[in-house]
Amino acid sequence: MFALPASVRVVLAVEPVDMRKSIDGLMALVRGAWGEDVYSGHLFAFVSKRGDRIKVLTWSRGGFVLLYKRLESGRFRLPPVDAGAQAVTLDATQWAMLLDGIEIRVACRSFTRPSAPTRR
Repeated sequence: MFALPASVRVVLAVEPVDMRKSIDGLMALVRGAWGEDVYSGHLFAFVSKRGDRIKVLTWSRGGFVLLYKRLESGRFRLPPVDAGAQAVTLDATQWAMLLDGIEIRVACRSFTRPSAPTRR
């Protein structure tokens, strides 16, 4: 869809959101329920009750941008979340997988970050 700089976080709502909510309604959720700064440039994502639609709210150079995606078949597969969490933060790879319909909980990396060498 688009590349994200490492400084941009994607915050995904755990609970379904009414897709009739406008920018102002989604802003209220981000500010009130999550305590996040809506002007940060991060992406705030909301999935519908049926799981086939997603809205993404972000701030960009003097105005809000609202992206909307509707799947023709299937559902977005949400990542595992901690009990009681209202939102989960995704990295750029997880975000791309979610939008492409890849189930994050079954995907795994084939490599790990090397540890720092130890000095003797």
